[in-house]
Amino acid sequence: QVQLVESGGGLVQAGGSLKLSCAASGRTFSSYTMGWFRQAPGKERDFVATIDASGVITRYEDSVKGRFTISRDNAKNTVYLQINNLKPEDAAVYYCAARRSRGISAYASSYDYWGQGTQVTVSS
Repeated sequence: QVQLVESGGGLVQAGGSLKLSCAASGRTFSSYTMGWFRQAPGKERDFVATIDASGVITRYEDSVKGRFTISRDNAKNTVYLQINNLKPEDAAVYYCAARRSRGISAYASSYDYWGQGTQVTVSS
């Protein structure tokens, strides 16, 4: 069992930056693929970024490429999402997720554990 706790969300002006963190419990964090998803009001939960267990392989949703960076620190059991040049359409609840199976994935259904989410609000 893995517990995930996100933090770092908040209210930011368009063009600003945020760094989201997701702290994981358990001794097997370094074996999990991690992902970030987001859900805006009235919309489905969408893929944002994923990183493999070693931190070498990443993948991003097209609209965030060049602005978002996913990274992880296995010694700290933490995965991060650096968000730069925020846009109003980035406003959402951001969720961290962990996947037992090897390999990155953009599919929410392939993730086994989820955090409670952290709100990102963007003012224009």
